[in-house]
Amino acid sequence: MDANCIAAAFEAGINYFFFYDFTNEKFLAGLRSLLATKREQVLVATGSQERDLNWLRHDFDSVRQQLNIDVVDAFFVEYIYPSEDMQQVEAVLEQLQLWQQKGLVRYVGITTHNRPIALDSIERGKCELLMHRYNMAHRKAEENVLPSAQAASIPVIAFTCTRWGTLLKGHPNWQEKPPTAADCYRYVLNHSAVSLALTAPQNLQQLQENLAVLQAPPLSPAEIACWQKYGDLIYGRGEDAFETQWV
Repeated sequence: MDANCIAAAFEAGINYFFFYDFTNEKFLAGLRSLLATKREQVLVATGSQERDLNWLRHDFDSVRQQLNIDVVDAFFVEYIYPSEDMQQVEAVLEQLQLWQQKGLVRYVGITTHNRPIALDSIERGKCELLMHRYNMAHRKAEENVLPSAQAASIPVIAFTCTRWGTLLKGHPNWQEKPPTAADCYRYVLNHSAVSLALTAPQNLQQLQENLAVLQAPPLSPAEIACWQKYGDLIYGRGEDAFETQWV
């Protein structure tokens, strides 16, 4: 990502910046620059896949050191999946809550592709933020996860909104134009439970195209039906790609 995207996004009204790790040097450079003068106006969001508390602490301290900040606004237990040790997950959540009590974390969240795990976390009050897969093709979250999160006043951060770019490529059985990235974000943000849709433009042009969604009107019923039909084609039988296995 072009480092200039950070400042440009902030000027356009974006104040939530999420990163997985430290591999995206340009993103982090842009974020550090922004935080140097606008810290109180920016939400820094990240997380860890670590379940070992020592490595979790290492990840947490590294974030604060790399960005020169004391408080992480949102910290997620990342990629909770069905076959892992849930006692370890509980221990990680408890550690994050301890840091929260000390004022080092503002919001504790989870990320998962798995709907039953998302539902359980919502129902047991195990998260304040839910980062969950949702897009035109992956819509089953609309049945229970999104309504449950909304009822519990838990903001949903949607990721994989373009389904790793596959929604932008079209389909042999689709005769109309495929959606743009902005169309994908517009679809996701149209759901009242979704507070944020993550976007990862590579350059300023892509950023400007994506930001157009902020000025777009709500989707019409006809547009919703159209994109759902297209999403069904892209999803297929749900047996052809990694992400469709995370039911």
